[in-house]
Amino acid sequence: MSTITDLLSVDHRRCDEHFAEAETAVGRGDWARAAGELAAFRAALERHLSAEESVLFPALEAREPMAAGPTGVMREEHRHMRALLDELARAVAARDAESYLGASETLLVLMQQHNAKEEHVLYPMSDRVLGAEAVAPLERALADAQAHGDAATG
Repeated sequence: MSTITDLLSVDHRRCDEHFAEAETAVGRGDWARAAGELAAFRAALERHLSAEESVLFPALEAREPMAAGPTGVMREEHRHMRALLDELARAVAARDAESYLGASETLLVLMQQHNAKEEHVLYPMSDRVLGAEAVAPLERALADAQAHGDAATG
């Protein structure tokens, strides 16, 4: 990937695929698959959020102090997403499709709005301020989290 926007936008799509698969499984009443896809989605989303919070946001804030406003909003939205993930996990454990689909709809709207802000504002700003220097550390953060997650589950 050549830009922060490219790297993290593609990662958004990866997360979205697991999210959609989990919702499809819930709709079919396939709770085992729903649990697996939700776990995959949660791991992918956590990798993504952690890479932003540990690498991108601090680098951007160090170089452009005015970025603390937008990154603060993004962090708060990340907290809300994590809380909704907990609701989804409880709904899967209870095999409660109605609760799952309600929380899922809320999360979908939040992610769509959040991703649009990142992809159209924050990531392009990051590309302008940080340039390609932040791409490799972000790639490493995503890969390190993936390896750590694989080791923890394997």
